[in-house]
Amino acid sequence: MSMIFNFGMPSVLFIMGVLVFVSNRKHLLSMLLSLEYMVLSLFLLLFIYLNLLNYESFFSMMFLTFSVCEGALGLSILVSMIRTHGNDYFQSFSILQC
Repeated sequence: MSMIFNFGMPSVLFIMGVLVFVSNRKHLLSMLLSLEYMVLSLFLLLFIYLNLLNYESFFSMMFLTFSVCEGALGLSILVSMIRTHGNDYFQSFSILQC
């Protein structure tokens, strides 16, 4: 029973993050927040899996480092988009303008 709870809860959290990411596509900030939510649920799943197999937690720390770098890159894209376009609406951003 605890095995289902240990792997079921992060999986449900990840699926909820994917649904929020797919359904809410108006603002770039809300999309970045849902991506960070998915990364945190993946971290929880990875941490539970590594503790279950009695492995070292070094890989989870590397995962957190890369997720922080990903969040910083997303915020820098958000700031540059607000400076150039004046808002964070995802529909006003076109890749063809680059």
